[in-house]
Amino acid sequence: MALDRNVPPNDLNAFWMPFTANRQFKKAPRMLVSARDMHYTSADGRQILDGTAGLWCCNAGHCRPKITRAIQQQAGELDYAPAFQIGHPLAFELANRILDIAPDNMAHVFYTNSGSEAVDTALKIALAYHRARGDGTRTRLIGRERGYHGVGFGGISVGGIVNNRRFFGSLLAGVDHLPHTHLPDRNGYVKGQPEHGADLADELERIVALHGADTIAAVIVEPVAGSTGVILPPKGYLQRLREITRKHGILLIFDEVITGFGRLCAPFAAQYFGVQPDLITCAKGLTSGVIPMGAVLATAEVHDAFMTGPEHMIELFHGYTYSGSPIASAAAIATLETYREEGLFDRCAEIAPYWQEALHSLRGTRHVIDIRNLGLIGAVELEPIAGEPTKRAFSAFVKAFEKGILIRTTGDIIALSPPLIIERAQVDHLIGTLKEVLDALD
Repeated sequence: MALDRNVPPNDLNAFWMPFTANRQFKKAPRMLVSARDMHYTSADGRQILDGTAGLWCCNAGHCRPKITRAIQQQAGELDYAPAFQIGHPLAFELANRILDIAPDNMAHVFYTNSGSEAVDTALKIALAYHRARGDGTRTRLIGRERGYHGVGFGGISVGGIVNNRRFFGSLLAGVDHLPHTHLPDRNGYVKGQPEHGADLADELERIVALHGADTIAAVIVEPVAGSTGVILPPKGYLQRLREITRKHGILLIFDEVITGFGRLCAPFAAQYFGVQPDLITCAKGLTSGVIPMGAVLATAEVHDAFMTGPEHMIELFHGYTYSGSPIASAAAIATLETYREEGLFDRCAEIAPYWQEALHSLRGTRHVIDIRNLGLIGAVELEPIAGEPTKRAFSAFVKAFEKGILIRTTGDIIALSPPLIIERAQVDHLIGTLKEVLDALD
């Protein structure tokens, strides 16, 4: 008997949901049963405009035909191939396709299954790189306050979101954190990159002076911090980080799990900002969220440091059962083709100014205390309810869903990141409905 997937299950207790208020959800479930282009369909048959590209990932929109066909065809040809000591053509083809649009200094691709795995992989590559070069004392990792780098032990160690860290023990040793770049008193209601705060990168020099450059392996930052509530890099900040890391022989890792594949109207944020890191992590938009896949992009210098010793020996003792799986590779190739054929990165650049003005039209709306944006990303920060942090934004999320739009909240910040296919009328609907929600909030 076939399962009707549009019928809600009669018992919600078994599934322990991630990053969810489980008890609240299971009292009043919000179920999605299908999707197409810019919209989800809820279990009660309503159209829900996707203002978040799922979870920052469905950059090409939902159920796009080319991607769907690629998965269907690949599942019938080669469902799985071992990733260790065996290859299949699609993984190699995809690596070349990624490098075709990546920053010029990127030369190699290492596959993972998620952004979290990509981060932990990049951190391990950084540590192993220095050891391979005879710099085994370089074991310290530097993250940033309010940074989000997934949920692996490496990622939450270099990450800086308190609730993601506090329940899980002492985490990795030898980790420091740079200050975040959120300066609301100086950069309030900024359109694009903030003017103030580039000097915060100089805190890295203080950390170098404290520990010694010869102990530091890598610095990892999100070019735009997304999950913490859209914190933008001040003008010159990332360039300064690159200067300092290069000066001291420290690898610079850009976590582009969110910003990769068009979110800033360029293939990668590294190109948008004109900064070349040593390693880039990516996931999400790589397959437009259709199937799990991530990757680490590396320079030739990093890769080649491992290519020594006997040729029959494994150079890097790391990998995953599903690294570069055939079905995920097929989905990613079709996704990249969809971006190219539909000109979605250029389309993002065309609609970004309209997006910016629509978003900032919420200035003066009830409870709004700040707005910021870059590319096709936006944040609307709300004044918290005294003694009840996050409650106001969560109420906005629930009411927005009831009114037919999907938003994302982190703390008391509403984060928006619609698919790159969004139309102007849909921008108007999203922002207009959000204003109605905010005006009606307590």
